[in-house]
Amino acid sequence: MMNLLESSDDEDVINYIEHLGRVRRPRINRRRPNNFEIWDDHDFFVRYRLQKNTVRRVLNRITNIIANPTNLNASLRPEEMLLLTLRFYATGSFLNVVGDLNGVHKATGSKIVRKVSDAIASLSGEYIRFPRTNEEIQEVMGGFYDIASFPRVIGTIDCTHVKIQSPGGDNAEVYRNRKGYFSLNVQTVCDHKLRIRNIVCRWPGSAHDSHIFNNSNLRHEFQRGVFENNLLLGDSGYKNRNFLLTPLLNPITRAENLYNEAHIRTRNCVERSYGVWKRRFPVLANGVRLQIRTIQSVVVATAVFHNIACDEGEEVPPVDADIEAAINAGNIIPQEQNYYHAAYNNRTRHNLIVNYFNNLDN
Repeated sequence: MMNLLESSDDEDVINYIEHLGRVRRPRINRRRPNNFEIWDDHDFFVRYRLQKNTVRRVLNRITNIIANPTNLNASLRPEEMLLLTLRFYATGSFLNVVGDLNGVHKATGSKIVRKVSDAIASLSGEYIRFPRTNEEIQEVMGGFYDIASFPRVIGTIDCTHVKIQSPGGDNAEVYRNRKGYFSLNVQTVCDHKLRIRNIVCRWPGSAHDSHIFNNSNLRHEFQRGVFENNLLLGDSGYKNRNFLLTPLLNPITRAENLYNEAHIRTRNCVERSYGVWKRRFPVLANGVRLQIRTIQSVVVATAVFHNIACDEGEEVPPVDADIEAAINAGNIIPQEQNYYHAAYNNRTRHNLIVNYFNNLDN
């Protein structure tokens, strides 16, 4: 058989083949739309679930953090990265995000969401703050008092589940909650305006609400008397304490019923905050398919945006029936065996019922 490579004419063939190996497909840089300009205020809000001014406010804070050092390889501008991330918060799907920003690979979108979420979460110390000054405490106490005349309340506490995919590994099952799906159990304390004043986002779905609080810095601060005689309100999944009051299991007297009614109406703020938070960012209800550390950043970043939206008085975006069902599924009712905590009385709750609610008009 003739050896083709020995032919003198084949030298050109070999050179051509080697040349093909060095030739790369030309990069096609598609023009990306300016989503701040192409959408009017209504369509922008529907698409990104926040007003333009709110988004620009955060963009100004994180531009220097997320900006690429050069514009090589048609890298995304900070505003494009932020809007891609917000679109992910609104849908939970990188496929939808890639459709909005042509030329962005799914893997690139994941990296951008992580980078931007980390940057926004780094602002949490400024936008997620527990009331500490006398002026702040008085403002929050007054707001809660106006709801149902419950005195001295500076926060309502609860936990909500953020759905995730199985993280894999030997410890994956600790993330499975009582309803059978994988989640992070996120503790928050909110105020009367539904702003998130404290957040703990590091516990798996199997962790009980009271366990999360017992191991939180906030609990230690209350125990040390940092907040003096001010109160948190929580449901019956928490232990009744001098600084964290829970409802009575079997109210009998008029004062006890008034206490329970005021407690329920006031504590309802934290439940409402979860509904608003997850309606703004459906990814929290639909499920986050990222690494645990990135999910934690996403949760805190959306909490930052939620608080800014509350400050700006933004309306709550509409959701469909499926998202509404997912939101409700994330708020797991405490198990019956945990209600024994509510049976335990203490001096603070007893005195409040006897000396305050006993003298309160209907």
